[in-house]
This record gives sequence, structure tokens and C-alpha cells, in this order.
Amino acid sequence: MQIPSCRSRLLSGNLLKAAQQLAGIVSPHVSRQSIHSTSSSSLSVSRLSAACQLARRCCQAEPVLVNLDVQQLRRVACSSYRQAQSSQGRGFAAQAFSKSGSISQHVVTRKQSTLAASMPGAASKLAPQQHRHVLTGAAAQTAGLSDRARKQIGFWLAGCSGWVFSMVVLGGMTRLTRSGLSMTDWKFTGEASPQSLADWEAEFNKYKQSPEYRKVNRSMSLEEFKFIYWMEYAHRMWGRALGFVFAVPAVYFGFRGYINLALSKNLGLFFLMGGTQGLVGWWMVKSGLQEPKTEWDTPRVSPYRLAAHLTSAFAIYSGLLWTSLNMLYPVSSAALAPAAATAGASALRRVAHPLAAIIGITAVSGVFVAGMDAGRAYNDFPYMAGQWIPDEYWAIRGWRGFFENTAAVQLHHRVLASTTLVSVLTTWVLFRGRPLPHASRQILHGLAAMTAVQVRFKTVYVTRCHFLQRVS
Repeated sequence: MQIPSCRSRLLSGNLLKAAQQLAGIVSPHVSRQSIHSTSSSSLSVSRLSAACQLARRCCQAEPVLVNLDVQQLRRVACSSYRQAQSSQGRGFAAQAFSKSGSISQHVVTRKQSTLAASMPGAASKLAPQQHRHVLTGAAAQTAGLSDRARKQIGFWLAGCSGWVFSMVVLGGMTRLTRSGLSMTDWKFTGEASPQSLADWEAEFNKYKQSPEYRKVNRSMSLEEFKFIYWMEYAHRMWGRALGFVFAVPAVYFGFRGYINLALSKNLGLFFLMGGTQGLVGWWMVKSGLQEPKTEWDTPRVSPYRLAAHLTSAFAIYSGLLWTSLNMLYPVSSAALAPAAATAGASALRRVAHPLAAIIGITAVSGVFVAGMDAGRAYNDFPYMAGQWIPDEYWAIRGWRGFFENTAAVQLHHRVLASTTLVSVLTTWVLFRGRPLPHASRQILHGLAAMTAVQVRFKTVYVTRCHFLQRVS
């Protein structure tokens, strides 16, 4: 048989007719067992046979006019055919598949024991006895979009997620330089920067009325004030600039018809979360402008509000990044991988979800450590003031002790961080030798590497603080 002739038939207009013709050509030359063959020639034939099986399933109701990319159809059909064979008659179920090409568009949704196909721009009619299935996830967000539209939106959202990441980094620098309370008022539309010496004097006089100046920075000069003011001003304006970077392209893509209903819901939610993030930030700063409870307390923002501000930033960043990956890679690499790699990816996914929860909780607990300056209280490890559990741990009873006790906050963060380290390394050891899709393996190695970098950074920080404490 001639493979090129099979390709030309598959790329013809009527998918059902092409599949029937291909099945008649290929079936005499291939057996069901050859799907597992390692021979290059028989594997190519087997994939065409599997493609015919998938095409028949997709178009069993009525013929549908559509063009398909033969290379992509081969890969998806082969993976789905193997899964169908291993399930031993429990139903044909394919992973969600979305392909938008210059000559083809095809969407397949995964449902238990059924396979529904729909072509953007053309109605896909299902048999009356079949239930109507709703697209979800990446399939829904990319349905009806061309390859060009999908990639443009994906790169745009990836850029926005990177912008949010830079916002978090800039916010951390603002926190470390103690610049967050330098601006004592907030306007939704933004504040004009001081231009003249009189403007700077006016802003400095406002800051002099704050508890932080009176209790901590009474010796601060105008030049020193300018530094912390510019840090906070840059953080605020960088966030407002992100609003334009998000909103203007969204309107453009909307007019071009690049945004479907499912994607518009996600974008609307991100815009709402971004708009309220500024309000949450001012709500946080306002708590640091209030008088401390006692004269010995250092003025600082509420750790609860700081945690809310950073957690919402994490949520926005994760949502933008996830959606951008859905747009750029609508087909999971696990869906197109061999059966062994697909099984490994499924097992890794079951472990990754609780691992992500542990990492998230650890990060939020670190916010309370930073908000209370608890990291400076105990600079030895693994002991705390020569004890596994310091006596100060029991100073505050009840649930408030978990969040407002310096010793408890740092001890809990240490335990969570150690648990995260052990969990990540255990996951890496268990799965590094198992068959995995290439993308999953790279992410697994990247997670282990970043965890090692974080531990090294923390070790250097604690050692430096301990040295400075001994010197002083």
C-alpha cells in the first residue's frame, strides 16, 4: 500500500467517506496487535487504522465536511485507540482534543463512554439518542478560535501573568525597604508624583503624621523619604499600568471575535480581581497607619490583610498562567503520549494536587512570618533558642496564637517548609524513573531545582542573621 495516497484521501473533504475508504485500504494490511509494534512501517499503518476508527466514531451520526491535519489525527487516534483496547470494552473515551490549524479545526470532548465532535463554523449533529455534552476547560476556551487567535491570546495572557509576577517581586522589595507606609492616602485613579520641592515637603509632612515616622523614622531626612516614596509609588503605578495592558488588548480581541463565551468569563473574572486588588492593597496599608495598641509595638500592617493581599495576587497569577497555557497548549502532552507515559502522568497528577496545596499553605504562612518580623526572633535551626519548641509558643492561647504569636508563627512555618521539602524530594525520587511525557518530566525537575534554590536561599539568610546577631 502507499501511505501518501492514504494521506491525500484523509485530507479530502468528506471525513466519513475518507475514513471508510482508508479503512478498506488499511484493514487487510494490519492486525489489531500491530498497534503495539515497534516497527516504523507497521506503526505508521497502525496509526492510520486507528485514525479510521476514530473518524468512524466521530461521524457515526451524519457525514460532516471538515479537513484534518493527518499528523495530529494520527497521534490522537493512536493514543485513544490504545486506551480503548486496554479498557476491554468499557467504552471509548478520548482525552480532550482541540486543534485549530490553517486548514483545519476540530474539537473532541471527553465524556464517559461517548465521544462528541464539533467543528467550529459548522454544526455537528449528534444522534437523537446521544446526550448533549458541554465543552469545558481548554476545549471550551479555544472552541471556535483560529490558530492565530489562540496563540495571540495565549502570549498576551502569559505576558500579563509575568507582569503580575513582577508586581509580587516589586511588592516584596517595597516590604523589605519598609516603603509601604510612605504614601498616606490613595486614589483609585492614581496619584500625581511630586514635582517641586513644595510638593515633596507636603508629602513628607503627611508622612510625619503617621505612627511609623514618630516611632521608627524620626531621624529620616527628605532625601531618605524620597527613596521609600518612589518605591511605593512605583509599586502602585506598575499595578495600574497592568490594568491597561490587560484591558486594552481584551477590547481589541473582543472586536476581532477572538474571545468566545467561556474565555470571556475567565477574562471578566481576572479583570474584577485585578481591580479589587488595589482596594485590598489600600485596605492593608491603612491598617499600618493606625496607632499601635501599645506604645512598645512597632507600627506595621496587619498580617491578616497582608496575607489577603498576597494570596489574591497568587490567585490572579495562577489563573492567568493556567489560562495562557490552555490557549497555547490546548492538547495535554499526556493525551498524546504512549500508554505508559499517560499512566505515569495520571499518577503524578494525583500527587501534584495535594503537593500544590502544601506549597500554597507554606507560602501563606511565610506571609505571617514576614508581617510580624518573626524571622528575626529565632536565628538558629533546627532549634529555636536552644529548644525544639520554645517556651514563648504557649504565650497566646486559642486560634489567635497560630497567627499572632511570633514563636508559633515561625515554628509552624518551619514545619510546613520542612514538609514541603520532604514532599517535593519524595515526589521527584518516586517519579523521575517512571515513564512520563517530556513536559511533565521537565516540570518535575524544575520543581525539585527551585525547591533546592529556595532552601539554599533560606539557609544563607538564617546564617547571615545569626552572624549579625552575634556580632552586635
